[in-house]
Amino acid sequence: MSQPSVMAISGGNLLIGVGGNVTSDEGTPREIQKMARFALEMALNADVFASRSFRTPCFPAGAGPEYVNAAWAVKTNLPPSDVLVALHEVEMRFGRIRQERWGMRTLDLDLLAYDDLIAPDLEEYQAWRDLPVETQKMRAPDQLILPHPRLQDRGFVLVPVMDVAPNWMHPVSGRTIHQMVEALPRAERDEVVPLE
Repeated sequence: MSQPSVMAISGGNLLIGVGGNVTSDEGTPREIQKMARFALEMALNADVFASRSFRTPCFPAGAGPEYVNAAWAVKTNLPPSDVLVALHEVEMRFGRIRQERWGMRTLDLDLLAYDDLIAPDLEEYQAWRDLPVETQKMRAPDQLILPHPRLQDRGFVLVPVMDVAPNWMHPVSGRTIHQMVEALPRAERDEVVPLE
């Protein structure tokens, strides 16, 4: 099994969560993600360091077929707002349609973290982090929240990020990706199965 190169996250670096569970004319979710990685490199004029691909259960459970998830680490001088625009453009290029929150999708690119930035501020971040699950299903923020408020809770995000940035430290909790993965229930970690 090949191991990806680990990128040291410092100054001007970001983490992206990658997922998809719908095949389209462009290909399978795994094929789409490979093409999307190169499209993002072109859009950001930067190298994208990719984790392995992982098979994960659909989230929320029962909402569709299994996902292919990965994580990307990128160094860029662009501000987070410009990165977010580029991510949305790449998603649309590969058939992403935003109709249903947490619905099936060809490609999902989530900006998980940008260095140790907390945005727009700690209070707003904590409000979104602490939303009850039922409210999360109905509401999406109308601005960029960093780090991603669910980052620490999701094995399908954390396990792939371990491949590219195990030592990245959460700016609010102070825990590294490695520590957050270790804190997950064993069953949740075991659900994230490498495909390569």
